[in-house]
Amino acid sequence: MTEPQPGRRPSVVVEHVSVDYHVKTGRKGPDGTRAPRTRVVNALKDVSFVAYENDSIGVIGTNGSGKSTLMRAIVGLTPVSAGAIHASANPSMLGVGASLIKDLSGAQNIILGGLAMGFTREQIEAAYDDIVVFSGLGDFIELPMRTYSSGMTARLKFAIATARTHEILIVDEALAVGDKQFRERSEARIRDIRDQAGTIFLVSHSMTSILDTCNRVLWIEKGELLMDGEPGPVIEAYRER
Repeated sequence: MTEPQPGRRPSVVVEHVSVDYHVKTGRKGPDGTRAPRTRVVNALKDVSFVAYENDSIGVIGTNGSGKSTLMRAIVGLTPVSAGAIHASANPSMLGVGASLIKDLSGAQNIILGGLAMGFTREQIEAAYDDIVVFSGLGDFIELPMRTYSSGMTARLKFAIATARTHEILIVDEALAVGDKQFRERSEARIRDIRDQAGTIFLVSHSMTSILDTCNRVLWIEKGELLMDGEPGPVIEAYRER
């Protein structure tokens, strides 16, 4: 467990969390029949840490290390097999894979996305121009989203999701899309959310984005939390693995 930090308010407490997946497998026997077996995959193994307000936490590790499983567990999308997770507010997850409605225009998706986040119609209209400018889509905003590239879709989703203030926000690889200017805008937006007493988890393979954005890094490998500390030393150890 992370050492307590007096004077700071915890936002997420992860206590000895494990997540096990039960995968059915089977081999054919001599008679040609398949004998069912269940294999247990330990996606997370006894992970503990405390996140605080104003923390921007990078989450790193190789593919399949358990990063996304941990984030889904914090949001409540993946049940834990052992341990517990406590949060001071409902965590929100922003992931590139989440879909908008492809047959509607970007403009229509801004309205629907805003309503889904609890905005009033007046609040959406007030934020509309900023969302369009932030996404960098220009005139494409009036076209159906099925005409968008994956990067354009991800940029619009990020612009919509971060138009409101989040107490706990999980960003899963969303900064890997777009050009340098969009990444800089995205990183600045994340810092703004953090500075307003929010807590950010940034899952990324971009060490540059993490160094520019985060004050702390969790390194997860094979379901275990290997390091939790300042970005420089953790990233250096990760690169030297």
